[in-house]
Amino acid sequence: MAAEAYARLPEHFRGLCQDLIFRVEDFPTEEVLESMHLDSEFDLLGLFQGVGLPFQQPSAPQLMPNMIWLYRRPILDYWAEHEETLGDIITHVLVHEIGHHFGLSDDDIDAIEAATD
Repeated sequence: MAAEAYARLPEHFRGLCQDLIFRVEDFPTEEVLESMHLDSEFDLLGLFQGVGLPFQQPSAPQLMPNMIWLYRRPILDYWAEHEETLGDIITHVLVHEIGHHFGLSDDDIDAIEAATD
């Protein structure tokens, strides 16, 4: 479903994601939970790890490629408790994390979403 959601994104948008790696895991790692001070493995639906495009510098070594993680079990749990479709939730989380790849903060992304509602 994540691949289908990604394929529906505009081509220009996907073009800016060509070096981005997408992973789907059941839950975030214990290390991620601790670093984000989360109480439960269900508290995180997705995660961007890396350096946002506007902050990358050609002369700086990049140790790891940018990655987006989608966490299957928390997404399914969220879906069970809300009226949105599973596809809409996956698309929302995917676009949110890609926004971080573009260098947007959570506040920036929230403002964009609020303007489109």
